Amino acid sequence: MGQQVAVVERPSSHPGVVRFEANRTLTGMGHEVFRSVDDAIGPRSAAVLARRLLSSGKVTAVHMYSNMITVDLAKPSDSAGLSDMVRDLYQYWKPGMEMPVFEDPVADPDAAPAAAAPAGATGPEAAYLSLVPSVLVDRSRAAMAKWKAEH
Repeated sequence: MGQQVAVVERPSSHPGVVRFEANRTLTGMGHEVFRSVDDAIGPRSAAVLARRLLSSGKVTAVHMYSNMITVDLAKPSDSAGLSDMVRDLYQYWKPGMEMPVFEDPVADPDAAPAAAAPAGATGPEAAYLSLVPSVLVDRSRAAMAKWKAEH
């Protein structure tokens, strides 16, 4: 689940620097520079990607501007696998992972029991009266009576 980011790896004229061009903006119109994992604070896409790249051990610094990601590689290191980190930025489920299981909510034992329908109620009215608290039923009836009196 989630969408993969289309990534094109481009060489740089400087040795040890690699550029990635993504198909979506990560920083808006601002430059962001990350020199350590501690610089990448928060849940923003740019910070998450910078944390992932810097924690790989292959990267010493990351510069992002809009959809361009410039990576300074650690020596000796190559860029193998870094484009996959960019590509999988928004993919939160991958094949082979187990889907989370959510348990049904347990009824609160301290909650008030549902009100029983009055003796004369049948059909949908009985179901309504058994599910809705009597305070709300009385308020609804009073509001309807007021509306009918005014119109």
